[in-house]
Amino acid sequence: MKKFIAWLMAVPLLYAPYLFAADVQAGADSFAANCVVCHSMANPLKTKVGPGLYGVVDRPSASVAGFQYSDALKASNIIWTKKNLDTYLTDPAAMIPNNKMPFKGLSSASERENIIEFLAQKKDKK
Repeated sequence: MKKFIAWLMAVPLLYAPYLFAADVQAGADSFAANCVVCHSMANPLKTKVGPGLYGVVDRPSASVAGFQYSDALKASNIIWTKKNLDTYLTDPAAMIPNNKMPFKGLSSASERENIIEFLAQKKDKK
């Protein structure tokens, strides 16, 4: 009986990612409100105050040609996975101290998830 109850409790957790999918349009709106001043989504990449973010999901950090990254970001050697982007967007200075991005971060997990899903949609099809 205990195993059955544990199973019943676990089933919703298995399906949770499918029940609460990210909202790409909300991510686009949040990107426009928080990121577009410094970052472009143009393809080909266009740098502004910050590097272009088209195709950023699963891209190595500090890899946009022609952008002057901080030494801290260049030394980070991370891949911008969805998980790493979530950590970074929560508190950029905590993840990569001494980076140049003045953004304080987003406390809302759903807002970060929406932005990341918006970013994930913006890449060339293979």
